[in-house]
Amino acid sequence: MSVADQNRQWVLADRPVGREVRESDFELVSRPIPALREGELLTRTLYLSVAPVMRRYMLQGGAGEKPLQLGETMRGRGVGVVVASRNPRFAPGDFVQGKLGWQEHSVSDGSPYYMMYRIAQRIAPLSTGIGVLGVTGFTSYLGLMDIAQLRPGDRVLVSGAAGGVGSSVAQIAKHHGAGRVVGIAGGPEKCRLLVERLGYDAAIDHRREDLHARLGELLPEGLDVFFDNVGGATLDTALLHLRTDARIALCGRISEYLGDDEQPYALRHYQQLHKKYAMMRSFFIYRMEADFPRAEQAMSEMIRSGALTHTEDVLEGLERMPEALIRLYTGANRGKQIVRVDPLAETYRDHNPWRGT
Repeated sequence: MSVADQNRQWVLADRPVGREVRESDFELVSRPIPALREGELLTRTLYLSVAPVMRRYMLQGGAGEKPLQLGETMRGRGVGVVVASRNPRFAPGDFVQGKLGWQEHSVSDGSPYYMMYRIAQRIAPLSTGIGVLGVTGFTSYLGLMDIAQLRPGDRVLVSGAAGGVGSSVAQIAKHHGAGRVVGIAGGPEKCRLLVERLGYDAAIDHRREDLHARLGELLPEGLDVFFDNVGGATLDTALLHLRTDARIALCGRISEYLGDDEQPYALRHYQQLHKKYAMMRSFFIYRMEADFPRAEQAMSEMIRSGALTHTEDVLEGLERMPEALIRLYTGANRGKQIVRVDPLAETYRDHNPWRGT
């Protein structure tokens, strides 16, 4: 199959300063695909993911990224297939996940910045490479198993439990012998999702319920593991419910992302760590790339056995990328929000026209 000469891209056209993201913040353009230089590879985009942090890319940057300039291609992770390569680490036909951007084709040099990871599993759809079998899912698995050091019988608490990372934690925990698993989410619909579909034993609605009181009711003996995606007051309250030798994995701090970085939330109950001989450790998934193959293998086997389910909300066509992002902020998505850029994406697993070219 020949490679197209033109590449359609969504670029930043305006900044959502003091307002919500709009479709008019983006412009769909077409630009020539440059010839590959030594060390570069060309990837055809199959799926793209959206994430709340993208609004920060449009404004002041975020997650270690510089702010986007007007006219620059929107950043984002995706799944693609290598269609041409002058990089010895990647061959035509390889399926990869990485920083592809909002475009039909991407050129990269395979350096650590692009986080290009070859997809090995053939159990689940390729789309899972930007969800449960991608960086999001690997965060759930490695954060729970390696950072929080889950043990059989552990009582587990998860904040941001209905998010991309939190939605897998309970199933992984239960598969590895955890006792009771409680999730914190916002709103009755998300709390029902936790219990009915995502493996949680109970859910706490942080918008309507007193977190301290509910933790006392649901985890009367305290918690062994806290997988925290929220930080702030939620973390502070959880510290009051630690059991001896508890472990806390600091994955994110959603509650503080829009706050004042110069005056972050000050924990009042940190002394509980000392009283309970507890451990609190932060982690950044991009520093754990060497462990991705282990996580992918373990989680794909869980999918094969039925121990791990996942939900995707799929929109069709590159044209719908702005809509997909806006759906996150309005809560319209149900499950991991992705866009299928190439309608034939899944057929390439069985018939890969670039393999061996």
